[in-house]
Amino acid sequence: MEREQELLSTEIVNKGIENSGPYAGSLNFSVRVRRGLPDFLNSVNLKYVKLGYSYLLSPVFYFLTAPVFVVIFSAQMGKLFIWQDFCPKCDPMDALFVISKDEFVELAKKSGKFNDAAIEFQHRALKNSGIGDETYMPRVVFQPGHKITLKDGREEAAMVMFGAVDDLLAATKIRPKDIKILIVNCGILNTTPSLSSMVINHYKLSHSIQSFNIGGMGCAAGIIAIDLAKDLLNAYPGSYALVVSTEVVSHTWYGGSNTDMLLPNCFFRMGAAAMLLSSRRLDRWRSKYELKQLVRTHKGMDNRSFKSIRLNEDAEGKQGLLVSKDLVEVGGHALKANITTLGPLVLPVSEQVHFFTNLLFKKKTRPYIPDYKLAFEHVCILATSKKVLDELQKNLELTEEYMEASKKTLERFGNTSSSSVWYELAYLEANARIKRGDRIWQLAFGSGFKCNSVVWKALWSFGKPKRSPWIQDSN
Repeated sequence: MEREQELLSTEIVNKGIENSGPYAGSLNFSVRVRRGLPDFLNSVNLKYVKLGYSYLLSPVFYFLTAPVFVVIFSAQMGKLFIWQDFCPKCDPMDALFVISKDEFVELAKKSGKFNDAAIEFQHRALKNSGIGDETYMPRVVFQPGHKITLKDGREEAAMVMFGAVDDLLAATKIRPKDIKILIVNCGILNTTPSLSSMVINHYKLSHSIQSFNIGGMGCAAGIIAIDLAKDLLNAYPGSYALVVSTEVVSHTWYGGSNTDMLLPNCFFRMGAAAMLLSSRRLDRWRSKYELKQLVRTHKGMDNRSFKSIRLNEDAEGKQGLLVSKDLVEVGGHALKANITTLGPLVLPVSEQVHFFTNLLFKKKTRPYIPDYKLAFEHVCILATSKKVLDELQKNLELTEEYMEASKKTLERFGNTSSSSVWYELAYLEANARIKRGDRIWQLAFGSGFKCNSVVWKALWSFGKPKRSPWIQDSN
């Protein structure tokens, strides 16, 4: 027990002022953490603060684009018979089902793919995961003796992506041929033709469409896709950009006994989101949000970060996602760098002055930590696990109200990867929390290791939407 406490301990080190090197004359703080999330708000690296101000002064910062509508797809939409048109050979009700934690364990036993130790590990992980009893899984992963095929992955991808895009087009009344830019992101499944080509073929999009397929970038890829859409809308003014974010659970499924590769089984669930962004001036009157800031941080130059999440094969040649024990620590450092860069872009001037005054003149005391709650009315943090969300809440000093969307999404839908932050925004909308002028911070992180932030400003106050995964009678 004493040894376990040591592994989870946090040590903050004030090294004083650097005497030499590129940071000579600068205050230097560091954080040492063993298998726990670093207390990164107590360790401020001035180079990230400087980077934040360079973004603030860049002309690119003033580029404007507005997502016209955000509509999220979930398996609750199994009520839509129109799905049969999207995937004629795949009956959605046969392909997925609502699953509780106990059912997950029982089905895992019956599948014959796991030994007793692997079953017990998944049972313990689910118990403390924060996931509820109404998440969605593809049936095929539990079929005894079945080997996951490319066909399984394509059918799952078609089901969730087409459902999301269909709802989006119905809500916005945008014609598919008017879409100039298409970006699809999915971490594990990369087919030929690509998933973006599947969307183009199904909706018969324009032959001149600018199409991009982002793969291998994990749960942070949804914000990367938004960043790419922003740049492309700048290059093609007066255009619409369709962004589709998803993950294919059947291709992240692991049927072995390596505990580091079993964790993704317990957390990842089916889901997708489709977003439409516009650079047309006339669309501002009906746009819901305006893109204000976007900051991306990559830690891939560090070997531990690079290897923290990766597609791997175990000793028996079974493939799955490997999650390193260093993940929480390296993730904390990426988060620290990202929010330190973001701070100058979003914090009130009074907070920034207080921060720098404390940093420069109170050398022997703990540095003042800005209150990020003053910068945002709502926060949507990637719904990974209860432990991670609790640690982030503690480090960012967020209230339960700020964490509600993330925790409720984890409980109801599990970790839907890059689409998770959009389920959280949909939760806020479904509960009529968004008011005109509100600022929403979406924070996501993923393999690489990377951490990305995007900030939106609500252009209108609006009530509950007609279509939402959070509305039971959604059609």
